[in-house]
Amino acid sequence: MTGNAAHTLRAGACLVEASAWRWESEQHRVERLLQGTLAARVEAGEVLTLTPDVRELLLRTAREVAIPEPDAQSALQNVATATTLLREARARIRDGSRRLMVARSEVRRLRQAGDTANARKVLEDLLAVEVVPLYREQVELALEDLD
Repeated sequence: MTGNAAHTLRAGACLVEASAWRWESEQHRVERLLQGTLAARVEAGEVLTLTPDVRELLLRTAREVAIPEPDAQSALQNVATATTLLREARARIRDGSRRLMVARSEVRRLRQAGDTANARKVLEDLLAVEVVPLYREQVELALEDLD
């Protein structure tokens, strides 16, 4: 990661939108972009370079996706395990995002049909499996919105 990318990460800390389904900071969006770019380069065959900025990004990302700090620290001891950490974090983001999109669509359909009880069940079922704190918070807000 370049110095400009690190600066961009630090510069974008303002909240840009708040709703039950779309609530993330500009910093979070920038970090997701950088994670995706880094992951794409690794998937294209580049070897992950564990610079201080990359280590910091991976540690922050691990926290954001509920990977325990000791596990993340341990993973950063070598390139192979750090690459696995990157892939696991990206999988949690990708899978959680997909689950949210599917649930959002289903909840909207159920609410339009007047079926609040099943809309609530969809959200409760999602909450039971979701591990990413930001996504869990979005589901909790959506549940509150049903009241």
